Amino acid sequence: MSERNTTFVKTEGEQIPVVADCDVVVVGAGPAGHAAAVSAARNGASVTLLERYHHLGGMASGGMVLVLDDMVTEDNEVITTGLVSEFVERLEKQDGAVYPPTEDCQTNWEMWQKWSRWGCIDFHQSTMPQPIIHAVAFDPDAWKRVSLDMVREADINLRTHSWFSDVMREGGKITGVIAQTKLGRQAIRAKYVVDATGDLDVGVAAGAEYTTGQFIVTTVFRIANVDTDKAVAFEFAEPEAYKKLDRQARRVIGGAWGMWWLKTPLPGVVWCNCPHMPGYDGLSVEDMVKAEYEGRERMMNLLAFAKENIPGFENAVMLGAAEQMGVRQTRMLQGEYVVNKDDIKSKRHFADSVCRGRDYYTPYRALLPKGIDNLIVAGRHYSVESDAQKMSREIPPCQAQGEAAGIAVSLALKEDKALRDVDAKAIQIQMRAQGADPGDVPDAKALVENTVAAE
Repeated sequence: MSERNTTFVKTEGEQIPVVADCDVVVVGAGPAGHAAAVSAARNGASVTLLERYHHLGGMASGGMVLVLDDMVTEDNEVITTGLVSEFVERLEKQDGAVYPPTEDCQTNWEMWQKWSRWGCIDFHQSTMPQPIIHAVAFDPDAWKRVSLDMVREADINLRTHSWFSDVMREGGKITGVIAQTKLGRQAIRAKYVVDATGDLDVGVAAGAEYTTGQFIVTTVFRIANVDTDKAVAFEFAEPEAYKKLDRQARRVIGGAWGMWWLKTPLPGVVWCNCPHMPGYDGLSVEDMVKAEYEGRERMMNLLAFAKENIPGFENAVMLGAAEQMGVRQTRMLQGEYVVNKDDIKSKRHFADSVCRGRDYYTPYRALLPKGIDNLIVAGRHYSVESDAQKMSREIPPCQAQGEAAGIAVSLALKEDKALRDVDAKAIQIQMRAQGADPGDVPDAKALVENTVAAE
């Protein structure tokens, strides 16, 4: 990670106005934080939701990560459900989601040609054609609208344009958070706090143990006026010619996933989840500025190449880059349990599992910092080792974490207890009641070991 400044200044004492007094404050309104806020509110808590941007949705909307995956087992059984499923249904009603019907989830070239450019493929499989699975391509603005609808319906006190600044304490207990706004610093008092910042901002301010890591960053972008039918037809009619151009495009962009462009629900608009840029620290202002310069230069070079060389892209124009930089890993909690790579790869089951991703289980303990009774995390910064986080950071599992966290704080509130004392089985029961799979019942292929059972 990059070095930090070592010159300091002192500030005068200040009086900070209290703008909200609630049961739960959720910091960060990305997929995990939004789910936590909605889940807590629906279970009876008064909730304040803080967000630094003007929109909700985090990496799903502002970051334009426009395919929901990691929702199924290797057998294409949908297991990441609950608020995730509700979100997809709401997106679909607004013509903002596309996914294959069950009968199209096959492994053959016909379905591959039909669905691969939507990103609905099992990229974990190396053989071609890869299986078509349940994954969802969606529109980022539809995500913003659905997020707002659900917040309004749940009567959540939404405070956008509010950047987390610090925690408040009385003794060893967090009593709320402070946010920086255009009107100065503002205080939100709360009994429980959910850190859904993605970077563990609240946890660090509260003194939680953590580790740091790096992964690729991306200035995601979209291109408009693309004849996608023509581009797909060329790809399959002249595969060798297409592969040659595709290799050249990858060199121009400087790193991409298996497919550097995918279809979106908007006709003629394609999504480019690239360039992949390693070596940048997502916590460093200087690094993020450099990545912005580099990413935008690369994306314009790719656009010029595609217009000149790839059938279907002749009239393409730059629609624009994502509002948020695609940062995948920074700080990670080191909590009551630290999920490791073997846990993910072996499909290890935990007795206190409260949510699921693709063939892996997340224990309740991995959402809890040590020694802080009323703080819980949800999102890519949960308690996990770096290599394991790279395999378990997708949007739907993070939403499921948020839903479980929201239930946990509502139970703690009703029982007036520390979050670590909440019964994981009670969370599992309520997750089931909300249509979610908490992972309480291990899959036939799961590794069940007493050594990782809840204490």
